[in-house]
Order: sequence, then structure tokens, then C-alpha cells
Amino acid sequence: MKTLLPWLVAVAFFMESLDTTILNTAVPTIAAALHVAPLSMKVALTSYTLSLAVFIPVSGWMADRYGTRRVFATAIGIFSLGSFLCGVASSIHMLVAARILQGCGGSMMVPVGRLTLVRTFERRELVRVLSFVSIPALVGPLVGPLAGGLIVGYLHWSLIFFVNVPIGVIGLYLVLRYLPDYRADKVDPLDVTGMALFGAGVALLSYVLEIFGEHTLGVLEMTGLLALAVALLLAYWHHASQASHPVLRLELFRTRTFRVAVIGSFVTRLGAGGMPFLLPLLYQVGLGYTPVQSGLLIMPQFLAAISLKFTIPAVLTRLGYRRVLGINTLFMGLVIGLFAVIGNATPIWVIALQAVAFGYVSSLQYTSMNTLVYADLGERDTSMGSSIASTIQQMSMSFGVAVASLTAAVFVPDRFRATPVEMMSGIHKAFVVLGLLTVVSALIFRELRAEDGANVSRHLPVTNDSLAVAGASSHEGVSGRTREG
Repeated sequence: MKTLLPWLVAVAFFMESLDTTILNTAVPTIAAALHVAPLSMKVALTSYTLSLAVFIPVSGWMADRYGTRRVFATAIGIFSLGSFLCGVASSIHMLVAARILQGCGGSMMVPVGRLTLVRTFERRELVRVLSFVSIPALVGPLVGPLAGGLIVGYLHWSLIFFVNVPIGVIGLYLVLRYLPDYRADKVDPLDVTGMALFGAGVALLSYVLEIFGEHTLGVLEMTGLLALAVALLLAYWHHASQASHPVLRLELFRTRTFRVAVIGSFVTRLGAGGMPFLLPLLYQVGLGYTPVQSGLLIMPQFLAAISLKFTIPAVLTRLGYRRVLGINTLFMGLVIGLFAVIGNATPIWVIALQAVAFGYVSSLQYTSMNTLVYADLGERDTSMGSSIASTIQQMSMSFGVAVASLTAAVFVPDRFRATPVEMMSGIHKAFVVLGLLTVVSALIFRELRAEDGANVSRHLPVTNDSLAVAGASSHEGVSGRTREG
């Protein structure tokens, strides 16, 4: 059973990571099938990541309260059901609802799976085990764009989602049969008020970003919704400062390196987070490439990202976090802006080379930001810090897609009847804006000191995907744990 456990968790990691990328290449095809403009498909992407952001904070509490086996099995079941409903969706509204359901399941799969490993294996075994289960998180984004392109190019787009169903059924059986069941002897009360305030504020803010530029609401209505979203988030901030066990402990932001890493990550992803959405539109709608060709052009980005993982510890040890994040963020913005020069006359090898460059700078950027989170957190704060960082990361990915779509829509005169040339021109200008936004985020990292993160970079072989041994659970204050089964 102990030997099988990492494989079970790895499969869940692969399902979740694959689902975040496989849909991107299929956006133009699904948009045509559901009779919506390609730019309007952003909501199908953001609804999933936003659902992850809202429900990740409660995943640890659920595992402590109801047991890892039951919660993990439920998560796989919900994710598989959501995948099936996505495949049978006949409208954009049905697809979005199913994607939200998928996100509910996905938000529990990865954290609870990692928590189970942490509680099963000795610390001397954890580096090896967590490194193993982090591989699918790298492979998923690598094969996702090409797999999505092959499916919509030669089969039917619904198979993108149906492929999860048999995997989920098999996984559900194995989890119920072999997964150990850990739960806490004592569980603190769930912060229902905090969950309601935070979830409603984030969801409403995302909704405002989604409909901004769609001209479905007037300026007064939009302003009112934005003010309400901000008020809800401020109310959560006040609530978290008073509550005994808030769902997200915001006092961790008093730690300078944690604050810089999380806020810097959020702002950087507002610029770079929309690239997976815009690149397939550039290749397929603007340049006229097939979905398969589009997927192949995106693959070099993830190949480069994986290959760089082995050199990142040495880079950070030699240069330090302050210098790496300060310089690399500028390079990242420059690389994003250079996608604006891609046109019909651009050779394929130049496009692939730009994808490699973007893969390198983004891998270095994300790994640096994700690992810096834990630099100065005490052991008792690592769990909560991981939950906050994961939640903010998913929020920024959702907002990043919305910002990218909104920026492109500003420069596309009529998204419903835009010609390929007009669409490509709008996307080009969006790349420039997103590149500038990424460059601006470099200012945040100026708060770092030369010595910051030195204690983390020495232990980076654990990788950013498997950092924070306690990071799977957002629940703290557990007096003990019991294992059943």
C-alpha cells in the first residue's frame, strides 16, 4: 500500500495539472462550437482557477475533520463528474458551471494528496516521494497543449474532458481501497464567515473583470459591483484580524520576504498569467495554424521550463533572490512584449525560440517566487503560508486571463466579426501591455535584501512543487492525529 500511495497521488496531480493547460489550445474550436467569440471563452478558463482559489483554504480543514480517504475520494469524484458535465455542455454557461464544479474537486485533490504523503512517510523519505509526485505537475503542462490540439484536430473537443472520467473511476476505486485515512483528534471550528466574505469578494471581483468591456452593464452598475467586491475583501481583512482561527491568517504578511513573494507573484502573474490564453489565439485565429501546430509551438516553453529546473538552485545560490527576481522580471516582460512582433512572415524556428525563452524566464521566475515564500516562516506558519500562497496564485492566474482578454478586447474593434488581421493586431498590442505590466512588477522585489532566501536556495532540490512539508493543510492547531484503515 505504501508503495502504491505515491502513484495514486501522482495520478491526481497529473489530472489537475493537465486540466489547467489542455483546454487552452482548444479555445478557438470550443468557442465556435458554443457560438461565442474566442475572447469570451476566458470565463471557461478563469472559472476553474477561481474555484481552486476559493476552496483551497478549506481543503486542509476538510481532511482533518472528515479524513483524508473520504475527502480525497470525494475530490476525485467531484472532479470526474465536473469533467463529464464539461464534455456534454451545450452552452458557455453550462461549461462554466461544470468548470466551477471541477475546480471544487481539484482544490482538494492536490493539497489532501500531499498531506497524506506527509503523514505516511518519514521525513528522510519525503524529498524523494514529493519530488516523484511533482513530476506530473511538470508533465501535465508539457503534454496538455499538444494533447488538446490533437483531440480537437482529429476527434471532438468533448474528449478533452471525457478522458478524465475513466482515470477518475479507476482512481476512486484505488483510493477507497488503499489510501490511508488520517484525521485530527481535535479540529478548530471552520471560519464560515471568513470563507463567505473572502469567497464572495474574490468571485465578485472576478465577475467584474469578466464582464468589463462586454458592455452588458452600465458604468454605474459596474462601479457598484466593484465597490461591493472591495468592501467584502476589506471586511474579510478586518474579520481575519479579529478571528481566533481565520481561514487565511493575514498577519503572515508582516514577514517581509513572504509579503514580497506573494504580492510580487500576484502582480507578475497579472501580466504573464494570460499568455496561455493569448498564444493559442495568436497562432490559430491570427496566423491560421491548426490546433496541432499551435500545441507544438507551445511545447518548447514547457520543455525549457523543465530543463531549467536542475540549474535554478545554483543560479539562486550564486546570485541571490533579490538580483534574480529584479533582473529576471524585466527579462520576462521583454520576452512577453516580443511576441508582438510575430506575424505571418515569422519563421517557425523564431516562434519556437521565443517559446523557449519564455519557458526559461517564467520557470526561473515562478520557482524563485514560490520558494521565497517559505524563507522566513517558522515551522508552525509553513502550512498557513502555503495555503495563502496557493490561493493567491490561483487568484492571479484567473485574473491574469481576464486582464489579457480585456486588454485584447480593447484593441479589437469587434470581437465577433474581427478579421484574423484585426484579431492579431489586438493580440499584439495586448502583449505589449502585459509585458509592461510585468516589468512594473519588478519594483516590488526591490524591497528584498541581498541575503534574503539564502536558507532556502541551499535546499531547492525539493522543487517548488513539493516545498513546504506541512503545506498541504491549511488547518492549524491540531492536537493530534489518528489513522483509520
